[in-house]
Amino acid sequence: MRFTYCKDCGTLLTETLIGDEGLVPYCEVCHKPHFDYAPVCILTMVINEDNEVALLKQNYVSKDHLVFVAGYYKPGESAEDTVRREIFEEIGQEAIDIRFIKTHYHPRLDTLFLLYITTVKKRPFRLSSEVDDVNWYPLPIDESLLNKEGVAYMIYQAYKAL
Repeated sequence: MRFTYCKDCGTLLTETLIGDEGLVPYCEVCHKPHFDYAPVCILTMVINEDNEVALLKQNYVSKDHLVFVAGYYKPGESAEDTVRREIFEEIGQEAIDIRFIKTHYHPRLDTLFLLYITTVKKRPFRLSSEVDDVNWYPLPIDESLLNKEGVAYMIYQAYKAL
């Protein structure tokens, strides 16, 4: 996101040279820069104690492939809090162990993804309205279930390399 107006006072920003950052939108009234940023989203592969992975059907994401739990960071949360919240909201599971894998910038979505593998104790699914279906799949999974160009496929490849 690139700022044009100050988010605090509404003044039209000017371009000001800020150290090594180069030209940055700057508020002459508040005397502060407004750096560009991308939204932050977590994406996690959820695995239970039976070595099964939760794969979701979300038609608004893909009609052809299954996906992992994902969701946007909310201000005030840690990234791990976002992982816990999204797993509980989307599929009704409680995170036991959260393992950070890596970050990935998604240019088409202009979003920074934080990629995780999370373990849960298997319980009945409780789906949010944004999840069309979910099932447990034994590992290893059939990779054709995932979009080979997608971020979920990237996490799965990282998981296999562990």
